[in-house]
Amino acid sequence: MIYLDYQATTPLAPEAFEAMLPWLRDNFANPHSPHAAGRKAKAAVEHARAQVAALLPPGGHLSFTSGATEALNWAIKGVGPGRIVALASEHAAVLDTVKALAGEGRDVVILPVGADGLIDLAAASAAIVPGTALVVAMLVNNEIGVVQPIAELAALAHAAGALLLCDAVQGYGRVSIPAACDLVAISGHKVHGPKGVGALWIRDGVVLDPLLHGGGQEAGGRSGTLSPALCVGFGVAARLMEERREGDAAHVEALWGAAIALLDRDRAHGGWQLNGAADARYRGNLNIRREGLDVARLMSDLRDIAFSAGSACASGSGRSSHVLRAIGLSDAQARSSIRLGFGRYTTEAELSAAIDRIMAAADAQRIAA
Repeated sequence: MIYLDYQATTPLAPEAFEAMLPWLRDNFANPHSPHAAGRKAKAAVEHARAQVAALLPPGGHLSFTSGATEALNWAIKGVGPGRIVALASEHAAVLDTVKALAGEGRDVVILPVGADGLIDLAAASAAIVPGTALVVAMLVNNEIGVVQPIAELAALAHAAGALLLCDAVQGYGRVSIPAACDLVAISGHKVHGPKGVGALWIRDGVVLDPLLHGGGQEAGGRSGTLSPALCVGFGVAARLMEERREGDAAHVEALWGAAIALLDRDRAHGGWQLNGAADARYRGNLNIRREGLDVARLMSDLRDIAFSAGSACASGSGRSSHVLRAIGLSDAQARSSIRLGFGRYTTEAELSAAIDRIMAAADAQRIAA
């Protein structure tokens, strides 16, 4: 299997796996218990918290959650009253949450993005007015990889008296998170850590209403017993993201260059087109389309290559990608697009072989038609 779906999830780092094992097998105590075993578990959680926080801005505190979906829901629902402004290309965890709030009467504005996937700051400025409580923006888009101007959006939010929530799930450890953010949501399994753990970073002085009521175990008010194993795995994965940042970035850049060179052979003949901005982009996300491509057939023909037609979270909906429609693609164009995601453990030989086979299968479709 050639795995090219890093935006859906990343392979678990071997170091993270090994670090988790003792906490799954032997050190099973509740980290919120006062006895020695509990204190040992809590110490492991706090060490992991520091490792994860090391890649985030200073001046805040980190609360572990079950994942980024919980973190985003908590941040959006936990702010005070006022307008919520979000981008049309946000993840469903954001758009569905603000839609639910709009149904309860909350003032919600969804801003369009351009053909490159980027927000128009003038349009954002017109929408982010006094009385706005929260602006939500994804640092790196999960479907097309474009990098939004988060610092500029934060400045607009602060000028209106609002907070800026950054969905940094795809960018954490890869793209710098602006210090001006007030809230940052991240996820363990997108950075070679385990599934089932994420976090919400909350700037000092920002107070959120709780999403979950109970013991209030986390400093930010999040209730629930933490898993030391998941927290430790996330911590080790974060440490590796920091240690290998330059090497990972160079590797991804080389993979991107190799992929583009292969696709350029076909592009001159009216073939593959890139979706989203080419420059303001994380290079480990290659979202491309080819007119008339039957993606379902392509995936069936290439079952030993793992790639996607969009977000894994919407794969069963039957709808075409809302992100691709937001950048102006027709439904047919969106449905003829695929996403190739690659990173630390992808080899250039694997990526090249996969793209060669994808292009060959697409050519076969065109000839058969």
